[in-house]
Amino acid sequence: MWTTSIRLLAAAAASLALAGCATAPQAAAPGSFSFGLWGDMPYAKAGDAPKMPALLASINASDIAFSIYDGDIKDGSSRCDDKVFDDALGMFNSLKQPVFYVPGDNEWTDCHRLNNGGFDALERLGFLRKKMYAQTGSLGQQRLPAEAQGKPGEAYVENQRFERGGVMFVTLNIPGSNNNLVLSAAECTNKSARKQAQCDAGNAEFLARDEANVRWLQESFAKARAAGLIGVVVVFQADPGFDLPETESVDESQAASVSGYRNFMSVLAAETVKYKGQVLMVHGDTHYFKLDMPLHAPGKTLVNFTRLQTFGSPSIHWVRVVVDPANPRVFSVQPVMVP
Repeated sequence: MWTTSIRLLAAAAASLALAGCATAPQAAAPGSFSFGLWGDMPYAKAGDAPKMPALLASINASDIAFSIYDGDIKDGSSRCDDKVFDDALGMFNSLKQPVFYVPGDNEWTDCHRLNNGGFDALERLGFLRKKMYAQTGSLGQQRLPAEAQGKPGEAYVENQRFERGGVMFVTLNIPGSNNNLVLSAAECTNKSARKQAQCDAGNAEFLARDEANVRWLQESFAKARAAGLIGVVVVFQADPGFDLPETESVDESQAASVSGYRNFMSVLAAETVKYKGQVLMVHGDTHYFKLDMPLHAPGKTLVNFTRLQTFGSPSIHWVRVVVDPANPRVFSVQPVMVP
């Protein structure tokens, strides 16, 4: 999904000025390390291909220990053919450092669209799991092991976690397009090859995966608390919807278009309240860099929660995050602008 909202552009600019959070890349302090975040690229419709070599070279030349790609290996109006996944694997395996891939909506949820080839979304999800997760852990020229919720090539293998430097990293299959939740018969068939039976199957898939995602999240936080870890990084593709202060009469987080995320986000808020360390939630989907603290518990801001929204097509840049145990906020976020 892609919006050119002026509000998002303004928020991106404002987030760059957030004190102490967005600075020029620097060498990591002793005992710290850095990792990269990127996603929602390349898009054929935006002509991103010529820009990608510079981005990949920038990541390869950096000091990061690994990167995480938060979904959308193609745009939302092109075919979901097998070659898309071959190309993505080639891109990821061109990186010297390990890279973890998180699924986006464009490579499975939205493949039912007529301009995507009218695929069955659940068939594409099954193919994605077999192709992109033939083994657990990272992609890239160096491999980094990780624990997975499912077996290689099977359901929920894409939900992974690993610990580095006192931080738990958690990846989840939570894509855009309302998390694969279909709200009506009209929505089911609009510009789509789907039949009602496929939408019913999709909704059943949503419910089962949402339950699995919540379980994976809760288990991960429990492990982080038991080990006394200083931070948890949660990465998925979708923009789950946050209420914005300029809409006083409407809570935008309760819109039907983001209803598929409410259960998970309520659990994330509850787990953040119980956790003493810092939580960094990372997503793509909206394509503009944003850094803020939008998650609320009843009556208060969750001061240990930060949301990071990554760049996306046509803005072919990435984000470097430094983890520093001596930093009370743990995470220092640095957008890396690629010429």
